[in-house]
Amino acid sequence: MIPKAAIERTARKAGVVRISEEALDELQKTIEEIGFELSKDAAEAAKHAKRKTIDRSDIELISCR
Repeated sequence: MIPKAAIERTARKAGVVRISEEALDELQKTIEEIGFELSKDAAEAAKHAKRKTIDRSDIELISCR
């Protein structure tokens, strides 16, 4: 689970001045879902390359989609 404080800091860096607790909860949930899907896709890319370790090239490959 990603700490709410980290998500709030990221939102503030993006220009958010105020965010409700409900919005923060939803943002946390959404970011975790996206992170899960990206991790799953990166693992598949590494497996396709016959590796067990995800490396930078896997992330770069999946982020182009």
